[in-house]
Amino acid sequence: MKAAKPAPPHRRRRRKMKWSIAFKTTALYTALFGLILAAAAGGSAWVLTSRSIRLERLNRVASFVADRFPGMEREHFDLETFAQANRIHIDVVGPRRNILASYGPDPGRQPSPYSEAARQALSREGPVLIRVADLEGPGFAGRLTTGGFLAILAGMLALAAVCGALLVRRMMRPVREMDRTIRQISANDLSTRIDTVHSHDELKELAETFNGMLDRLQKSYEQQTRFVSDASHELRTPLSVISGYANLLRRWGGEDRAVRGEAVGKIIEETENMRRLVERMLFLARADRSTQAVRFERFDFSALMREILEETGLFDPEHVFTAQIEPGVSGAADRALVKQAVRAVLENSIKFTPKGGEISLSCRRRDGAVELAVRDEGIGIPPEDLPHIFDRFYKADASRTRGGKSSSGLGLSIAKWIVERHGGKIGVRSSPGAGTTVTMVFPASPAA
Repeated sequence: MKAAKPAPPHRRRRRKMKWSIAFKTTALYTALFGLILAAAAGGSAWVLTSRSIRLERLNRVASFVADRFPGMEREHFDLETFAQANRIHIDVVGPRRNILASYGPDPGRQPSPYSEAARQALSREGPVLIRVADLEGPGFAGRLTTGGFLAILAGMLALAAVCGALLVRRMMRPVREMDRTIRQISANDLSTRIDTVHSHDELKELAETFNGMLDRLQKSYEQQTRFVSDASHELRTPLSVISGYANLLRRWGGEDRAVRGEAVGKIIEETENMRRLVERMLFLARADRSTQAVRFERFDFSALMREILEETGLFDPEHVFTAQIEPGVSGAADRALVKQAVRAVLENSIKFTPKGGEISLSCRRRDGAVELAVRDEGIGIPPEDLPHIFDRFYKADASRTRGGKSSSGLGLSIAKWIVERHGGKIGVRSSPGAGTTVTMVFPASPAA
């Protein structure tokens, strides 16, 4: 079995760096809280250790003096010099708590419990208490009270709050940049996108989602703009023709019956073209808004194709129409829309097939679905045009149409929408000079 290939270094690095905002926020605040706890614990340990060392020193001195005090009295030990040298103050307290003697510098105030030690001793006058006070000064640790400790802790919390605010501000920088970028987007310029290169968390996913939405909006906006532009162009031609023939009627129609008949015929023809164009535009507009109704019913596709064949033969005697219709092919779909799709494809075949050319309609059941096809012996479609034939208002070179006739370029777009709205597929096979076959496959049952 082949071993899986290791991921490229840049992909491994990307996965490693992709930390979520929740993880980063938790890690940062945990680190800050840990620093506060460590500082508080370290400060407490330092204060307690300092005081413990001072007490231990005083206890040793007190024990030393108390244990040797009777001998010191007999030997006239110079306690004053001893106290001065060790920066301590020694009081000898009698049974009545009266101070019998004092040695060393004057403390100037009553020593605190943390800076004194006492031991019982015997003297020539009986039991006494030897009390030793440290005059080195308590230092910062000795002077630190509960209130002072709380003040330091409050300062550390304030520092942590400031650091946290700075960290959050730094983490929110991409959000502010996103906000600035979004504010620059307008209906006239949808090309601006949010930077996703320097982000590796949920904000990147949000930015990519937003950029995707902008891509769809821009595409829809450009399609709408192009649709309006193309529609205006398509309407301009018949309006120009109608206007020209109307002027012709005004100038010569009253005197020349032939001119009047030609002008009226052209005006009617162009009016019909405009009506069909507007109907197709309205159809696509409803389709875009998802308001085009689709009413499913069960009907005979075979009978529908025979009906279309008969109707087409009546108004187009210039082509040879044949059929390969399998009987009894039925399914559930919108009958009117299916007929509209087949006729749209058929109209294209008529326009691009020379006089006397054969156009064939077929209907059969295939893999549980209904397959309808329109095949012609027309001029075919160049390979460079095939990917675009379903685009709205797309037209191949007008010189390739039979008799120079043109189309709106909406028929195949409508056919494609109808087929796909039913959950089916539409495909085209064509080559120049060999004709074209358009196949539409409809599910036998309505799409879910």
